[in-house]
Amino acid sequence: MTRIVAAVAALLPVFGAGLAAAMEVTRVPSPVPPQQAEFSLPALSGDELRLSQFHGKWVIVNFWATWCVPCLHEIPEFIAFHDQHHQRTAVVVGVNFEEIDVARLEEFVAEQKISYPIVQAGLEPLLPFEPLQGLPSTFFVDPRGRYVARHLGPITATTIEATIERFHVADPTP
Repeated sequence: MTRIVAAVAALLPVFGAGLAAAMEVTRVPSPVPPQQAEFSLPALSGDELRLSQFHGKWVIVNFWATWCVPCLHEIPEFIAFHDQHHQRTAVVVGVNFEEIDVARLEEFVAEQKISYPIVQAGLEPLLPFEPLQGLPSTFFVDPRGRYVARHLGPITATTIEATIERFHVADPTP
């Protein structure tokens, strides 16, 4: 128990500002200047996951960690959203942002019944998404592969859908 408390205490200065910011965030994702987004990372499934493999669909990229309580609260929202939309219009990609044993992460994903693909962040920053301001952080990539919005803090499936609709109305071209 002492080790856990010490580990959490050691992480507070690093993530404290981001966690505080997450508590203050509005529920409306912030638009960003559109820029192409691409990364390639090994998925827990063993396959290489490339962001571009989802061209033509919205990609919701969520940075999270198993120790992040707000992250845990939004997992069911991402599952519901992904399960409803992945066949046609949008997918969720979870980017685990912590040092964790792959076997432990696979166990966690199975326990949570996460249905969307999970990759682990590597040593190199995933541009244009990093550096992160805190966890959870969610990024919206439009069907043309452009990063167009971000959301710091927990998010709901309803907010994800509203954000996609807002951008679709502003730019209906697929």
